[in-house]
Amino acid sequence: MNENVKSKSKKPVIVVAVVVALLVVCVIVAKIQSGAQASPSGKRGGGGTVVSVKTQILEETTLHGYISTNGEIESQNSVNVFPDVSGKVMETHVMLGSPVRRGDIIAYVDPSAPGQYYKKSPVYAPISGSIISTPLKNGTTVSTSTAIAIIGDIANLQVSANIPERYVSVLKTGLKADITVEAYPNVVFKATVTRVSPVVDTTSRTKEVILHFDEKDSRINAGMFGKVKLFTENYAGEVVMPSDSLVQNGDDYFAYVVNSDSTVSKRKVKLGNTVDGIVQILDGVAAGEKVVTQGQTSLGNGSKIQDITNGVRSAEERSEKSEKSERGNRPANGERKSEQ
Repeated sequence: MNENVKSKSKKPVIVVAVVVALLVVCVIVAKIQSGAQASPSGKRGGGGTVVSVKTQILEETTLHGYISTNGEIESQNSVNVFPDVSGKVMETHVMLGSPVRRGDIIAYVDPSAPGQYYKKSPVYAPISGSIISTPLKNGTTVSTSTAIAIIGDIANLQVSANIPERYVSVLKTGLKADITVEAYPNVVFKATVTRVSPVVDTTSRTKEVILHFDEKDSRINAGMFGKVKLFTENYAGEVVMPSDSLVQNGDDYFAYVVNSDSTVSKRKVKLGNTVDGIVQILDGVAAGEKVVTQGQTSLGNGSKIQDITNGVRSAEERSEKSEKSERGNRPANGERKSEQ
């Protein structure tokens, strides 16, 4: 009787042990599967996940600091034309763009008043050039201080631009600039600063600079609106890399340097000047070293990487692909398929 009781009491213990063993096996299998899925490339290396990244080799590069502003294209020499008497404009012999010579009559003004009749007074061109502003219409009342037209030399053009006060310290003659206009958005016209105003405008808080085009070009017309990219300073002697390739931690910045064994080292770097998203690295890395430019957010110190810059595959991946292709060309019995 006692033996039967003991036998029955052992059965629940055995069942529990079997259930526990099955649960342990399930947990182990689940961990193995989740570890295999965690690898982006489907393989593991160096005891961790292999991360696909893009890289670049560091080189010393000169960054060109610049100021972006707008400018007006105008003739280098222009003169306002005023009448000798007050009255009404009776005749206009020119229009916008008309060429004139010094001494040509461009308009007549009638100084007559009610009850008084006078001879029409001619208005002469004081210089040779072209009419660069629309002349006043006939019937317009003018005085001796009213400009009837403006004559300018459209063969020699310049750009006037206003630079904010905060950039005054870097302004000087000889600075180079790129000028673009809406009519030719993909064409860059080169210009040079020839004059810098000695004063700052108290209203706009800007200083005017005058730029002359390095070469004459018939596509540029007086009166056009130009976009000015004025180059101010050159930052040379340091390696550069994209600023968004760095990892920030508080006030510190880090770059990931690629090692010969396809792992990365996290280096603290010191930053210099930044131009258009490219930053100088003053300390922490050197020319010739390879750094990660994309994929750095998934990395840590010592992480294993796969460099996919320019779509280049690793030798291991190419070998695996070749082996799979070769297996796919074999029939089920292990014999190679014959070429048709």
